Amino acid sequence: MHDIWNPWHGCTKKSPGCEHCYMYFLDKQRGHDGAAVYRVKNNFDYPLHKNADGTYKIQSGETLRVCLTSDFFLDAADAWRDEAWRIIKQRPDVKFQLLTKRPERVSEHLPSDWGDGYENVMLSVTAENQEMADERIPILLNMPFKHMGVMVAPFIGPVYITKYLYTGKIEQVLAGGENYDGARPLNYDWVKSLYDSCVATNTTFCFIETGNKFIKDGKEYNIPSKRLQSEQAYKSGLQFMGREIKWNLTAPLELFEPKWYKPYFGKNCEQCAYKMLCNGCSRCGKCDI
Repeated sequence: MHDIWNPWHGCTKKSPGCEHCYMYFLDKQRGHDGAAVYRVKNNFDYPLHKNADGTYKIQSGETLRVCLTSDFFLDAADAWRDEAWRIIKQRPDVKFQLLTKRPERVSEHLPSDWGDGYENVMLSVTAENQEMADERIPILLNMPFKHMGVMVAPFIGPVYITKYLYTGKIEQVLAGGENYDGARPLNYDWVKSLYDSCVATNTTFCFIETGNKFIKDGKEYNIPSKRLQSEQAYKSGLQFMGREIKWNLTAPLELFEPKWYKPYFGKNCEQCAYKMLCNGCSRCGKCDI
């Protein structure tokens, strides 16, 4: 996918949502240890990679989801984070979405020129259940970030965050079920409640996927296909585009008149639940578009 940047890989388990971590499961299938943290050599400076004609591979206006196989604020990555921040600063025309289960570490690991936040960075915290929501979201709300979000995934218990949404600081909420070995079931009623809270506060909500096990009207469904999970989440109608997220992006010095990215969506994107927030199809040719 062209919207993911993993400068390092591997993580240590932190909270209940980590119990059946998808990264650990996939690494084990490859004969690797998910707890082994390492810098990704060929991908560390991915936002700066260029095409043969000298243009950036990641275009102006695109979004990069950062550290999906780790945590941007993991202590084992402290030696590499300053360089990652410098890369982020070099691309003020790209939106970087950081996700962490460690908001208590964030304030001490921001760049020296951070001020009240970079315009192109959103920080989201994982809130897989009510306990983690009440622990992490208040920390998030007290930090200097231009953009804030909440990721309720893996969604393993009901989560009520209306009081936090009414602050107006949280711009988007994403939710999704659990996958792979030991996946815990996601209840439709939990998702609908969270959706209703976001609609009431005009906060963007995206139900990304059902997870392997999904409960609706008292019946449990087994949905092993990730694509089908996304389609079912889309068909649920639990997607809401709230108030506009105003990204004040600027062009890098070498791009005097950047060509701002316009996403393309192929026919396989039509019922994708994440469509409202992603960069669109990368036209890699792996599927019939």
